[in-house]
Amino acid sequence: MDAEGLESFRDFVDSRSSALLRTAVLLCGGDRHAGEDLLQNALVKAAGRWQRIDEPEAWVRQVLYRQQVSRWRLKWPRREVSVAEPPEPPGSGGPGADTAAAAELRLVIRQALSRLTARQRTVLVLRYFEDLPEADVARLLGCSVGTVRSTTHRSLARLRQLAPELAALGPAEAERFDAHDYSPVEVRP
Repeated sequence: MDAEGLESFRDFVDSRSSALLRTAVLLCGGDRHAGEDLLQNALVKAAGRWQRIDEPEAWVRQVLYRQQVSRWRLKWPRREVSVAEPPEPPGSGGPGADTAAAAELRLVIRQALSRLTARQRTVLVLRYFEDLPEADVARLLGCSVGTVRSTTHRSLARLRQLAPELAALGPAEAERFDAHDYSPVEVRP
């Protein structure tokens, strides 16, 4: 890679790595270390092909999704280990936000997501966190749109079963909690 390409790659990593890390951590069920590994592998692949990549963020995200799908297909999948994490420090919910309730909601969602299968979690992350249409999710995961729909339906039903308190959210609370605000990793500017 030439000096200009190296500088371009460094700028990309500096500007987009925190957003990509949030996605990777969600794909890994809240496991920060596994998310960091997933992102690191994707960035290594990107560095080797940097001069030929037209849309770097889209390319890296697709590598993240495909690597996660490859992890499902391992003959002996690794077991996930749930760990308790403290809520975010006071003031991280924004001005005037009920930080205790927001932190509790994030913990409930994180815990429920970690108990879904990797496939269910990935479909929900792609559909609702990444806000991708069903056709794009199907293309990324190498399955049919019907499979994405049925997996989404079963995943949401399982999520409601694991965290019934989410169903109790009124429209105002649900609107206040935007999926893009869910940050399993605190990222400060």
